[in-house]
Order: sequence, then structure tokens, then C-alpha cells
Amino acid sequence: MEFPSWLSYAAVWLATVALISLARRLRQPKLNLPPGPKPWPIVGNLNLIGSLPHRSIHGLTQKYGPIMQLKFGSHPVVVGSSVDMAKTFLKTHDAMISDRPKTAAGKYTTYNYQDITWSQYGPYWRQARKMCLMELFSAKRLESYEYIRIEEMKELIRDLYKSCGEQIQLKDYLSTVSLNVISRMVLGKKYADKSLKNEIVEPEEFKEMLDELFLLNGVLDIGDSIPWLRFLDIQGYIKRMKALSKKFDRFMEHVIDEHEKNRKENKDFVAKDMVDVLLQLADDPNLEVKLGRVSVKAFSQDLIAGGTESSAVTVEWAISELLKKPEIFDKATEELDRVIGRERWVEEKDIVKLPFIDAIVKETMRLHPVAPLLVPRLAREDIKVGGYDIPKNTRVLVSVWTIGRDPALWEDPNEFNPERFIGKAIDVKGTDFELLPFGAGRRMCPGYSLGLKVIQSSLANLLHGFNWGLPKNMKKEELEMEEIFGLSTPKKFPLVAVAEPRLPAHLYSL
Repeated sequence: MEFPSWLSYAAVWLATVALISLARRLRQPKLNLPPGPKPWPIVGNLNLIGSLPHRSIHGLTQKYGPIMQLKFGSHPVVVGSSVDMAKTFLKTHDAMISDRPKTAAGKYTTYNYQDITWSQYGPYWRQARKMCLMELFSAKRLESYEYIRIEEMKELIRDLYKSCGEQIQLKDYLSTVSLNVISRMVLGKKYADKSLKNEIVEPEEFKEMLDELFLLNGVLDIGDSIPWLRFLDIQGYIKRMKALSKKFDRFMEHVIDEHEKNRKENKDFVAKDMVDVLLQLADDPNLEVKLGRVSVKAFSQDLIAGGTESSAVTVEWAISELLKKPEIFDKATEELDRVIGRERWVEEKDIVKLPFIDAIVKETMRLHPVAPLLVPRLAREDIKVGGYDIPKNTRVLVSVWTIGRDPALWEDPNEFNPERFIGKAIDVKGTDFELLPFGAGRRMCPGYSLGLKVIQSSLANLLHGFNWGLPKNMKKEELEMEEIFGLSTPKKFPLVAVAEPRLPAHLYSL
């Protein structure tokens, strides 16, 4: 029986391809990859990653060391989990790993990677970073918005005072003040205040949208690791991402329409908020990369989300930890009474005189980093780290969760002890690699200075103005301290607490 001629040709072609592929593999030098668990076919090491990836990875680092190789599906992933590795990746090789992996979240929730967080390394991202540093988060602009932060802090104090003696879910209050601050700075008005009726989005829906955005930007979507399964959307994440994207785009279109209308109608127009600034920059003919309407929407959405979540999450964790250790509460209020007195509230300029409050913030960020694995990076070129080969297109994670629990760095690392920072010049600005809540290097959070101001002043005033306790019949040992993993890591069970005033009554009539 004769085979058709095309079968013979196909057999020869396949044999040739196989030989060429084998020859290439034989010619390639064998890579010295970091140690790590042996990957399974197709899934790689995803079988070892649980619902809290930072904890799963932390456990693996204890076995394989400060630099570890994993595989998420078909994608190689390297994890650095020591100060030396963090410094090597985020400083020594910063430029070489400044790209971002292309994830479903970046595609569907950030206008196809056009925001600041997920945009690819290149002229567009460099221009965005420059705008953040020179325009949006400059010291002068942040100072010009201080009155907003003061007004919203007063609103928070009034709301808490009205609820004194009652059981409250603290995260609701913290999220509202953070969102009000950032929405006034970015968008020009509040969108989370229940007392104000907005025609485009309800306050609770707005908060839910932001919570969903942070969750979906941090999930391990199977399609990101195993691309040929993406179309199945096994976990349903892509469907949720697309639905969220439509909601946010409708909202951002409304915001930009309002701003453009105001610019046209006002002859003496002066930029009042960050959307105004972005629209002015979009008109600049000298920009290296044209800033279009979609970019303005993507940047604005990024600014709202990034400026809201970190402060609310961190302050809630701080109060939770303090409720488990009343003696630290007492030290904090002693410092506040001594430095501030009992006849006024804490101002932003006071923070430098409150080292124990600053230490509480740092200790909270050490134990409960908002982004425990930072935002993943991508190697743009082949690099060598600690004698190991890191090929181009390897995803790079830095486990600040593990660094914050390294017994070689911290005595009793699992204990909440702010005094460990007293007298030590460890900062959170990306130069001290023991403590990197905002990251470091080129991809460091550009709005960290604003986030830090809101966190410090919020916590200081909550401790200065109120005595905090748990609901009746609840012991401090019963306080749940589990977390949820996403782009941020909030408490799984929101803190329910009771506040009582500790200052003279007239101070609450703001």
C-alpha cells in the first residue's frame, strides 16, 4: 500500500523540525537556575500555591532559600526573599527587571495596560512616572491639598464621635475618609459620601468597585499561567474583570466629560485637581508620547485605587494589633498627650515629633505589608543573580512578607513590637531593604508620600481622640487576624470595635 506523497513530505518536515529543535537545545549552554520544587507537567508549581500565595511562597522559601525558582504553568517565576536579594533585584538589576507581565487584570481592568501600575517599560511608562514625580505627587502639589486632608480628618472624627459607645466596623470609616481625600484630590469632589447624592454611582457601589479592582488585580488567574486555558475562564475572573471595566469606564467617562465642560466654560480656568492636570498635560504638544483620553482615564483610575486602599488597610491592621496589646496603646497615648497635649488634634507637621506613632506605622507595615509580594516584575534581559541564571521573560517576585519575618533581621519576628524601630534610621522610602511596603526602584509606588501622610495622621488622631476596645464579652485572644490576598491584603474579618472619647467634649465640635 502506497502512502500519499503529502504524507511523505510531512514526515520529512516533522523529522527535520525535530532535529533542528534538538540541535538547538544541545547547542544552548545549560542554565544554572535557582533551586526550587520540581514542577509538574502543565501546571508547574501551581499545585503548591494556596489561597494565600504569600504564605505558600513563604513556606517554600524556608526550604529552598532566599532565591527560588518556581513555575506558574508555563511561566518561570523567581522569588527573592532576603534583604540581599531585594537589593539585587530592585537596585542592582532594577532597570533589567522593570517590565510587567501581561496579565488578564492588566488587559481588562486598566485599559489594556495603559495605567501606571501595569504599563510596559518604555517611553509611555517613563513619561507617566515623570508626570507622577514632577506634577501629580510633587511636594508643592501635596502641600496644596493639605486642607482637603484636614477637612476629611475632621469629618472622620465627627462621625466616630457620633458613634461612640456603639460597635462599629472600623474599615467602613477608614475607607470613606481615604476615598473622600483621594477623590477630592484626583476627581475634584466626593463620590463615597452617603450624604451627597451623585448621579453616576452610589457610595457603596463605588467602594465595592474599588474592592473588586484590588482583588482581581492580585488573583492568580489560571489563564495567566496556562494561556491555552484562558478562553475557558475556569475561575470566572475574566468575566468579572470585563464587568468591572464597564462600570469603571462609565464612571470615568462621566468624570472627564464634567472636567472638559468646566474647562470650556471657564475662561479663567485653573487646574484644581489631578484630572485637570492630566487633561492639561494631554494638550501639551511637547510630550514624548501623546496622552489620549484613554490614558487619562487609566491614570485617574489608578490614582483613586492606589491612594485609597493602602491607608485604610494599614490603619485597620494597626488598631487591630494595638487592641491585642493594650500596653502599646498606653505608650502611644502617653506620647500624644506629652507632645500634642489634650487641647488640640494632631497635624501632619507634628508627626516628626511622634517617633512612637511612626514606629507603630512601620511595625504594622512590617507585619502586614499591603502588597506582600510587591507587584510582579518581568526580566527584560538575561541576568545573573547570586551565580544563578535568570532568563529573559522570567517573572520576578520580591517577598517583603518573608523579609519582614526574617529572624536574622528581627528579634521575635512574629511579635508586634514597635519599639524595635525606636532609635533606628530605617525608613519606608525604598532605600532600606528591610522594610519595603511601597517597593523600591523605578517601579516603586509613585504616591507613597501621600499614602504615608494619610496613614500617619489618621492613626495618630484615632489614638489621640478615642479610647478603643473590643465588643463586650470578646477577649483580645479571640480577635481574628487572618487576611485576604489580592493586590492588597486586608483583614479577612473586618475589625469591629468600640470607641470612647478621651479628649474634652468641645474638641469634637469641629
